[in-house]
Amino acid sequence: MELIFATNNLHKLKEVQSLLDNKIKLRSLKEIGCAEEIPEDYETLKENAAQKAHYIFDKYNINCFADDTGLEIDALNGEPGVYSARYAGEPCSFEDNMNKVLEKLQGIENRKACFKTVIALILEGKEYYFEGQVNGEILTEKTGIDGFGYDPIFKPEGYDLSFAQMSLDEKNKISHRARATKKLVEFLKNR
Repeated sequence: MELIFATNNLHKLKEVQSLLDNKIKLRSLKEIGCAEEIPEDYETLKENAAQKAHYIFDKYNINCFADDTGLEIDALNGEPGVYSARYAGEPCSFEDNMNKVLEKLQGIENRKACFKTVIALILEGKEYYFEGQVNGEILTEKTGIDGFGYDPIFKPEGYDLSFAQMSLDEKNKISHRARATKKLVEFLKNR
């Protein structure tokens, strides 16, 4: 089976590919000649994931999936949420986003947070959704050099390491995206 992952984020592509078995060939947007920016106009992760998947399916008529991920921080009333990738404005970098979070949390004791991922799969015209979540906390400073996004400031519950201090294998055992992707893979295996 061949699937398009509707993302230009090579880090995400690598993470997801490492979870798939060889029965599923994952292709990127670049491989199908899609260079345009895919819209994300909605207020929920599920709606944004569905919008991206529909955009690719409708335009290229290819089975595909898309995800949307958000970091939700208790003390910031769920921010950055759906705006996680562009929290510090546009254009911005991972560093800019992390710095904004750290600045807003300065002096705040409650650092509880969770990462959520929703995957929207369009397979032969039908929609399916898979969700993953991991609870944790925001560290007071960046720790670690691996990963991407907010990984250097997010420490998952029950661990003494940030996501950025973990190997890809370690992270893929517990991450929000890994949990959602495992549900996707199980679904595809059982078809």
